[in-house]
Amino acid sequence: MDTLSRREEQVLLAVWELQDNAYLLAIKEYLSQIISKDWSVGIIHKPLLKLEKKGFIASSIGEATAKRGGRRKKLYKVTSLGIDALKELKAEQDTIWKNFLSREVLKEVK
Repeated sequence: MDTLSRREEQVLLAVWELQDNAYLLAIKEYLSQIISKDWSVGIIHKPLLKLEKKGFIASSIGEATAKRGGRRKKLYKVTSLGIDALKELKAEQDTIWKNFLSREVLKEVK
């Protein structure tokens, strides 16, 4: 399975969290709030394109709204392949962190 970069992981998790409200600006606002760093639209757009190309997300065009001046939003959804990629990444990270922490504890004992 394709591996995820840290940024792709963060964007994919944001899409999952936002569910039916996962569009570019909502993802930007969510990540900026969670990570306490102002994310630019470009920093989010590139991982979205990569994630869609890998099949980890799918996009659709939402309805036009008066609030957006009649413009439509591009909405994103995590696919089953994307969920599998997140689970695989989490399992790998858990193993790496477990190994790191066990060695750190041993070092402190010596």
